[in-house]
Amino acid sequence: MNLRERLVDPGSPDRRPRRAAYALPTLFTAGNVFLGFYALLEVFQGAMQMAQNAAGASLHFQSAAIAIGWAVFLDGLDGRIARMTNTTSEFGREMDSLADVITFGIAPAVLAFIWGVQFVDPPVSALEYLRRGGYLLSFLYLLCGAARLARFNIQKNPVPKNPGRPDRKYFVGLPIPAAAAMVAGVVYVSGGEPLRWWIVSTAWLALLGLLSFLMVSTWRYPSFKNLNLTRPRSPLTLVPLGTLILLIWFFSQPVLLAMSACYVGSGIFIRLGGVVRRRFKPAPRHPEHQLG
Repeated sequence: MNLRERLVDPGSPDRRPRRAAYALPTLFTAGNVFLGFYALLEVFQGAMQMAQNAAGASLHFQSAAIAIGWAVFLDGLDGRIARMTNTTSEFGREMDSLADVITFGIAPAVLAFIWGVQFVDPPVSALEYLRRGGYLLSFLYLLCGAARLARFNIQKNPVPKNPGRPDRKYFVGLPIPAAAAMVAGVVYVSGGEPLRWWIVSTAWLALLGLLSFLMVSTWRYPSFKNLNLTRPRSPLTLVPLGTLILLIWFFSQPVLLAMSACYVGSGIFIRLGGVVRRRFKPAPRHPEHQLG
């Protein structure tokens, strides 16, 4: 008897799960909210200690990035568990979206501004412009992330601008957890040490702008909802999975950043590949030309 069968209410005529079963995916969503709240507290604590030149202040930014990374992991589990246990509901869907706005919207936006802009030492003439750009782009990241979630909730079967194979599922636009993972990955690799050079800070704001655009775009991104790790098609699937776990364990900083960057870049490369194929695709010949 599988997990779905064990959670069925014996008194339900349509074999619905027990009411208590609906709390299982909600617990993961609640953990997601807690990690976002914790990340915000760590960012604020790090900012206050940095202003006082306290030792180890940058570790708070790293802790915030780690919390966001764990939240990305939990976000992938709550929906999967809800589907496995047949406990999907409108309440769970709305709760998950609100949690995502906090954990993958507000927390990364605040972290991106304070870590990447707040403590930069640019020329005095450029300081105000850099701060204004930081306010604008960090808010734009949050706004685009919220719009991405709203679009995901109202669209049943969205079609990307460059549709792929019909037997596979895709996301339309960059998912907000992937954008948050990219922000957290960069901060995590740096050890939490805030940016000081204004040129690097400008590049950081450009990355925020790119992530914002990708979230509201209609470009195709791979979805792993059909990936079944509990019953893999081949035992050989466990080999790359185990290798990936070991790489994350021993080289977590570069590996996690590379994973985030590869996923963010995958939508760009898929889009560019489609443009190139259409550009060099031979034009269809008209019937009258074939007869002649």
